[in-house]
Amino acid sequence: MRILAIISGMYGRRNVENIRATGPEEWNVEVWKSPAFFPPVIDEPEEFLPDSFLPADLILSFAEDKGVAELLPDIAKMTGAKAVVVAVDNETWLPLGLARQLRGWLDEIGVACATPRPLCSLTSHDYGLTRNRKDRVEFESPEIAEFTRYFGKPELEIEIDPDERIINSITVTRDAVCGNTRHVAKEIIGVSVDDVETATGLIHHHFPCMASMTKLDDFNHDTLMHESGNILKDNITRQIKPYKRTFTPGKLSA
Repeated sequence: MRILAIISGMYGRRNVENIRATGPEEWNVEVWKSPAFFPPVIDEPEEFLPDSFLPADLILSFAEDKGVAELLPDIAKMTGAKAVVVAVDNETWLPLGLARQLRGWLDEIGVACATPRPLCSLTSHDYGLTRNRKDRVEFESPEIAEFTRYFGKPELEIEIDPDERIINSITVTRDAVCGNTRHVAKEIIGVSVDDVETATGLIHHHFPCMASMTKLDDFNHDTLMHESGNILKDNITRQIKPYKRTFTPGKLSA
């Protein structure tokens, strides 16, 4: 698969480094660094774009400025891309209203678009917008589905010692784009099932997760960083639940 990654800073660079290091060898990942500043309204997109791009199947926008959204339809046309993923790990990079507009602009030219908020809510067929699970947005795109075979919403296969109740091994079947999932998985080997959720939250934040710490109303006044951590912990919690001990006041643990 041919991928064009759009970056503007460290956030995008780290994502690209992880994709290149752990993604399929046959993927070709090209990078375009977007301009540092944009006017409030872009009248002539070509003023901010190079003369040409290499052909691409999928565009990944890790840009940290909402101005890039106005360039994406032109970039899709120039590359021939059939799908676009715009990472929303900071609400200022792509506000909800602009995200709706962008999906509409791209739909008009036959290009699928996903705007996951946060990025690690992305699956092969939908993504999150708010804390409400009913707000997930569905889409169809073989290009994005191929990408999410390896990156997106974290998926782990955990092996637990049933006697010692510790994490024996973990296989990362889908990593967060930034590599956070793979890092956490290495660090929680040997941790007790009673302690692993707390450990996961701390390691996730210390990696560090680069999602925003701004409190958002539609995340119950929580942050995208915490939502990202919760997505990973939910996957782990489901798998360790049968091995956890429950404590009832006045009774021995079960």
